[in-house]
Amino acid sequence: MALLEILHFPDPRLRHKAKPVQVVDAEVKRIIADMFETMYQARGIGLAATQVNIALQIVVIDISEEKNQPICLINPEITHRSGLEVMEEGCLSVPSIYDEVERAEFVTVSALNCEGEPLELSTGGLLAVCIQHELDHLEGKLFVDYLSALKRQRIRKKLEKQERKTA
Repeated sequence: MALLEILHFPDPRLRHKAKPVQVVDAEVKRIIADMFETMYQARGIGLAATQVNIALQIVVIDISEEKNQPICLINPEITHRSGLEVMEEGCLSVPSIYDEVERAEFVTVSALNCEGEPLELSTGGLLAVCIQHELDHLEGKLFVDYLSALKRQRIRKKLEKQERKTA
């Protein structure tokens, strides 16, 4: 396994749309393992392949405190949404920035699991928000896109300044 580089906003590669996985083979399983390792190392609860510059429809999630309930979604699609919930979100690609986003409270998602087997999951709360957040990444969308243009510009400037300090 290997740690992958997480892209940071405003990197234009975060805007790329992911392509469906054609076959869940050894290479895809290696990518999934690397994504989990990267997510856990970064102390995140979700990671989309596009965040590590891999243009495939792969998402890994683990919202458990113990980090022992990994969920892998390949070619995920939300088939049902209901309710509304506002929750504070953050993102590994937008470090140290948190803001409230309105999303569906409950979702049903269909996907393939890490073995390439069909999976359907209906859930609410944090897991539903996390799924929606990560699936947005696969479409080239970030949580900051839900914020005002002014907030987005301030975040961009702050992150660019941080990047210059560490370069």
